[in-house]
Amino acid sequence: MIETVRDVALLRHVINSWRAVGHRIALVPTMGALHQGHLDLIAGARTHATKVVASVFVNPAQFAPHEDLARYPRNELRDADLLAQAGCDLLYAPDNKVMYPEGFSTHVEVSGVSARWEGTFRPQFFSGVATVVTKLLLQARPNVAMFGEKDWQQLQVVTKLVADLDIETAIIGVTTRREDDGLAMSSRNAYLSPDQRRIAPALARALNGICDAIVADQADIAQFVEATKLSLIGEGFASIDYLAPCHAYSLEPWRRGDPVRVLGAAWLGQTRLIDNCGP
Repeated sequence: MIETVRDVALLRHVINSWRAVGHRIALVPTMGALHQGHLDLIAGARTHATKVVASVFVNPAQFAPHEDLARYPRNELRDADLLAQAGCDLLYAPDNKVMYPEGFSTHVEVSGVSARWEGTFRPQFFSGVATVVTKLLLQARPNVAMFGEKDWQQLQVVTKLVADLDIETAIIGVTTRREDDGLAMSSRNAYLSPDQRRIAPALARALNGICDAIVADQADIAQFVEATKLSLIGEGFASIDYLAPCHAYSLEPWRRGDPVRVLGAAWLGQTRLIDNCGP
């Protein structure tokens, strides 16, 4: 069974004891409900460090009142078992009182890169992410921290945050793990009905089609994107929040010649799926 700590003082005690004998520390922040994509982060961490800490904390600050905080899947015992099997050295599982004690009033905002896409449709999200990630990095002071590329905009927000605040942690992105049919692995996939699960890979296909059109230098990418949105609705998606070719790092709307990442968010029933692709 993996060692589990729940408060900052003990987390720092364990990590400082490792650091004192020369270990490099990797942090893998998660909200639990682990799947193979999370375990890829652990595997990646082991290539960059000699000790790996995973955090499991369902962060209330990144959920709006109408979102799925209450029903977000939680199973710490299963998560701990998976982490132990993956070779993680320590599980940090704080509760809300540890992360946001009484009187907590500080919030971190990363402007620019967070303004569009998810920032438009979930305006509370990136402040919540930036605040909790800042706390985790300061609590653990890891040499490296691993983030999945499925949440591409989040990865860019965290990268900008660390650069701007001079936090001495290298942020490393890990390629999205997919099911055999192309669906990006996500804890929220558990919400999908069998029929929805059959439809869900269409989002990845749509994003890849836009990437292919850009690589092929198709004349009217905006028109192609609009046609792709209609195609997704025809496949059974309820609505499309965005399908957005953008500059891969600033996340401003894409212009020819820019490095490109295509971001997408769409609703399948009551479940919101996000994904992205690059050429």
